[in-house]
Amino acid sequence: MFCSLIIFVKNPIEGQVKTRVAATVGHSKAVEVYVELLEHTKNTIAELLQMADSRRFKVNVYYGDFINKNDLWNDLNVQKYLQTGANLGERMKNAFANEFAAGAASVVIVGSDCLALNSLHLKTAFMALDNAEVVIGPALDGGYYLLGMNQLRASLFENKPWSQPTLLTETKAELDDQKTSYQLLETLSDIDTWDDYVQATKAKMSV
Repeated sequence: MFCSLIIFVKNPIEGQVKTRVAATVGHSKAVEVYVELLEHTKNTIAELLQMADSRRFKVNVYYGDFINKNDLWNDLNVQKYLQTGANLGERMKNAFANEFAAGAASVVIVGSDCLALNSLHLKTAFMALDNAEVVIGPALDGGYYLLGMNQLRASLFENKPWSQPTLLTETKAELDDQKTSYQLLETLSDIDTWDDYVQATKAKMSV
């Protein structure tokens, strides 16, 4: 049995990524920020594979627009897929379903928007699934930067307020109603605005 790590990414196309960052510093700089986030996410996963038995992990990059056959992810042994679905919930659900159908014992998904994410967060998430049915990495904006589970729980992706500050609260309420055990990781900040990026960069430099 293996553990599956899903990374949801966007193709770094000017005008289509980090539009809230671009509102302050322009689309060209927003692409630079997003590429930095992609590189940080890739390096974080590389560190995880060095910390753990890499044979236990399948790493999967799911692209938002098209599969890029020659990009920074080629530095790692990853499988590449295209996201499918009408909204974020459907795309995440379909990705989880794909990994469980392939035989994964546990599946964790992360985005590519968090400069504070490190390999220990990922390792802790998979370890948490030894005892809990679901693991969540809360984000400061009321959403989450990570979600993991031991079996597909389709309802967690349905009728949810994506990109809204009540997402985490509603997700936890549903898990409580279903009496599903879950563990929360450290709360981190996603990079949505230029100010988020500035603050995250300062925090990273001070560590």
